[in-house]
Formats: sequence, C-alpha cells, structure tokens
Amino acid sequence: QVQLVESGGGLVQPGGSLRLSCAASGFTFSSYAMNWVRQAPGKGLEWVSTIYSSSGSDMAYYADSVKGRFTISRDNAKNTLYLQMNSLKPEDTAVYYCARHQSGGYDYWGQGTQVTVSS
Repeated sequence: QVQLVESGGGLVQPGGSLRLSCAASGFTFSSYAMNWVRQAPGKGLEWVSTIYSSSGSDMAYYADSVKGRFTISRDNAKNTLYLQMNSLKPEDTAVYYCARHQSGGYDYWGQGTQVTVSS
C-alpha cells in the first residue's frame, strides 16, 4: 500500500534551516508529482511546493510565501522527497505534510512532521 513518511522536523531559531524528508513506498515514485503542504496552528492547509519529473528533469513550483527560501527536490532512486528550508521565520511554524499529486488535488498524505520556528 502507499505510504509516505515525513521526518526532519524540529525546533529551530528564526533564520535557521531544516531539511525535511519524505520516504515513499508502495507506488512508482518517479511517476508522480509530489507536494509539500503545511498547516499552521489554528489555520487551514497551505500549499507550499510541488515537483514534477518530466523527461529526466524536475520542475518545481513554490508558494510566494516560501519562494527564494525553500527548495524542493527528489531522489527517485531512493524514493524520497525533500524540502530544504532556509531563512526560517516564525510564520513558517506548522505541521508539514508530503502528499502525492493527483488530478485536482492530493490522494495520499503522510502523517506530518512538526516544524517550530522560535527563539
């Protein structure tokens, strides 16, 4: 069955960095676009980033709120999705989820990993 397992969250000071990982299994990882989505305390879900693999190259898209600070990447040989987060701000505090892309939305989600940005 499809499984997505996030890791790498934690507590970091403003301006710091974290790298999140999402280990995928149960499907052909390289055939799917993948996403990072977050949910801040008391708020709704916010799309963060999407990565597509096409003709051997990756195309990445970002929410304006993270553009220039976050980098999405994937290692298809390891079935793993990453999110490198730099220059973190308190407003980046959220539970971060990886989600498999499906037409019109997402069809599978991980359990999430908590990121807290605080001094």
